[in-house]
Amino acid sequence: MISIGIISVSDRAFNKVYQDKGIPEIEKIFSSVNTFKVLKKIIIPDEKEAIKANLIKLSDIDNLDIIITTGGTGPSSRDVTPDATLEVIDREYPGFGEYMRLESLKYSKNAILSRQTAGTRGNSLILNLPGNPKSISELLPNLINQLEHFIEKR
Repeated sequence: MISIGIISVSDRAFNKVYQDKGIPEIEKIFSSVNTFKVLKKIIIPDEKEAIKANLIKLSDIDNLDIIITTGGTGPSSRDVTPDATLEVIDREYPGFGEYMRLESLKYSKNAILSRQTAGTRGNSLILNLPGNPKSISELLPNLINQLEHFIEKR
């Protein structure tokens, strides 16, 4: 079983201005694959230190195989998820971000503004997804095999 943690990074969802839709979309995608199990779900504001602290906890204390963030990957000054990720990872895997931007260009020219990345911290793979559920549904299913392969080879 591959353990998953999901962190939704959104000021508005954290403050209950609207309901988070990223976590349910990610859970829906993983529910159709028997090898994955979502164990932790967290909603936090767009604050770099909060993002870093939660990534470290899910990796170092909870020892999750994969930690997925949703949100905070755009061009806004509040979008700091990739910055926080880069500060806590040991090793970057830029191919994930490159693939997501390339795939997203099929749907939107604005994909070039997206800053998704991925990397490892200890034995955990951290993957930044966009916050839009439609974008998640366009990208995450195509990454399932790579996520499984990565966990097998680490």
